[in-house]
Amino acid sequence: MKKHFLWSIFCLLTVSFPTFAQECIGFNLKEGSGFEMNNYDAKGKPAGKLTYKISKITSEGPSTVFSIEMESFSAKGKSELKNTYQMKCTGNTLLLDASSLISEEQLKSFKDMDMKFTYDNIEYPTKLTVGEKLKDASVKGEGKSGPMAINFNMKIKNREVVGQEKLTIPAGSYDAYKLKSDMNMEMVMGFPVKMDMQTVSYRAPGLIWDLKTETYRKGKLMGYSELSKIY
Repeated sequence: MKKHFLWSIFCLLTVSFPTFAQECIGFNLKEGSGFEMNNYDAKGKPAGKLTYKISKITSEGPSTVFSIEMESFSAKGKSELKNTYQMKCTGNTLLLDASSLISEEQLKSFKDMDMKFTYDNIEYPTKLTVGEKLKDASVKGEGKSGPMAINFNMKIKNREVVGQEKLTIPAGSYDAYKLKSDMNMEMVMGFPVKMDMQTVSYRAPGLIWDLKTETYRKGKLMGYSELSKIY
């Protein structure tokens, strides 16, 4: 269960999620719009897809907040996970509330553990610059199962814009920024289960989601996702 929980968190982080505001990086989204990402293994074999739909848009002061319905499918088309994310666009920054990385299904696995979580949000500036270092993000959880203490820690660090390049994917061709980051996760339930990964992602001006995300472990490609459809 612990390894499955960590892997579910990893899958949700191999892509970034859309954000919306009236003029958020020049892209307006509407309720009912969304996008799809195709997942592939290290050899390029299809490994399922992720779909996202904006279900509700509200205002919070000068910021725009919206809910995104996410669903993960296996390579055979079977639904494996559903979740709803809260996002915010302040005009200068896109914010992913890190609490949304813990789905309802995952919270159910902690229902008898009295887990308490604290978060540092994932932030993206609306304008990227090569060489720019981005803020770290994290999720921390503490709980107890009987006499046994339970700890969950996930940190996304060393986030940096490392270059620009041309990128062609199923959704089109783009002039993209290349971002790198390190992801460290640990779940302790009597003994620690750790996972350290590195991600490379690509973003383009005028779009508010990742074009492509590659995930590595110990320098070896584990899999990747590509934007396949915008609607």
